Amino acid sequence: MKKLMVLGAGISQLPLIKTAKKMGLYVIVLSRQGDYPGFAWADKVYYEDTTDTDKVAEIARLEGIDGICTTGTDVAVKSIGKVVDEIGVSGLNYESAQLSSNKWEMKQAFMEHGVRTAKFVKVKNKEEAYAAFEVLSLPLIFKAVDSGASKGIVKVTDIEQVDYAYEKVRRDTKLDFFIVEEFIEGTEFGAQAFVYNNEIQFIMPHGDLMFYGDAGVPIGHYVPYELPDEVEQDLFSQLKQSILALQLNNCAINADFILKDEKVFVLEIGGRAGATCLPELVSTFYGFDYYEQMVRAALHMNPIFSVQSFQPCACELLLSDKEGEITELVNGNASHVDIIQISFDYNIGDKINKFRVGTDRIGQIIVKGGRLDEVMNRLNEVKGNINVQLK
Repeated sequence: MKKLMVLGAGISQLPLIKTAKKMGLYVIVLSRQGDYPGFAWADKVYYEDTTDTDKVAEIARLEGIDGICTTGTDVAVKSIGKVVDEIGVSGLNYESAQLSSNKWEMKQAFMEHGVRTAKFVKVKNKEEAYAAFEVLSLPLIFKAVDSGASKGIVKVTDIEQVDYAYEKVRRDTKLDFFIVEEFIEGTEFGAQAFVYNNEIQFIMPHGDLMFYGDAGVPIGHYVPYELPDEVEQDLFSQLKQSILALQLNNCAINADFILKDEKVFVLEIGGRAGATCLPELVSTFYGFDYYEQMVRAALHMNPIFSVQSFQPCACELLLSDKEGEITELVNGNASHVDIIQISFDYNIGDKINKFRVGTDRIGQIIVKGGRLDEVMNRLNEVKGNINVQLK
């Protein structure tokens, strides 16, 4: 029986773990301790920090694993690279993992390879944060280079916000520096892709539904995302250049873009699949099980990204505008062929946070339909039939 190590046991990794179990694999889950749903499905659990690259590699060698993967999180990617280099399993190597999970190194690689991206500077102290206003144009983004789930990101529109933004980002980073970059005013969108044996298997552009707090946080996505031919070709070109810049191979790709004046600017590229239901949208849109193909790629089992359809679909997180204890959690939707999933991460009596970042979600909705407008109407209808009460 082949052994697969999955890094992370949270709600984003749960479908990956379940898929691996259905495939008859021995699944080892490694994650820090916590109330994470993936633990219950694992054959073996290690309560360790997924960012501890040496420890992850030590356990991988001890277990004699056949493959390693994750989804929905950037923080575990470097550990995958370490294991790939030391054991020889399939996946992105450590250098690529470092480039794709550290936004400072990523931006430098982009500049060196001609990728269109926002101007930026490195900041180590508050004086350098103020000095950024002399070389960059407002508005700005203060951004931790080692965080995920939209943590450690603050939009700054006035110099009076610097102190708040500086302290917020420093709390959310383990490093002694961060970056400040120009905020490009435009339309945010993204793409999912996969590179295997140095060939891009697919590129799926998707529209993003955004929540705006300290910065923009994606809370949903939809496909197809229609772009003019010239813009789509620019997107493909920028993504291919980004893949070359980060030396990505044998991994899923999560890409964030801004469209301004018919030009695509690259925000970030991650060497893993996106969160917020994105693997489910890939599966629904193309008609193949994306989680299964991720597992197969991690095990050198000849993944097949064979497009069966182009099914319009969309997803959105359930969230709360306040914190409290759940007193009522009601799904008033009747079963319907176009409702793929309605799931809750919490139960009555659980405490939840006011939504600020992606991990503050309550649950998720995934729907499909004949046309995109039907899908979005269905999404709003389903959302309206869900009632969450707090005290």
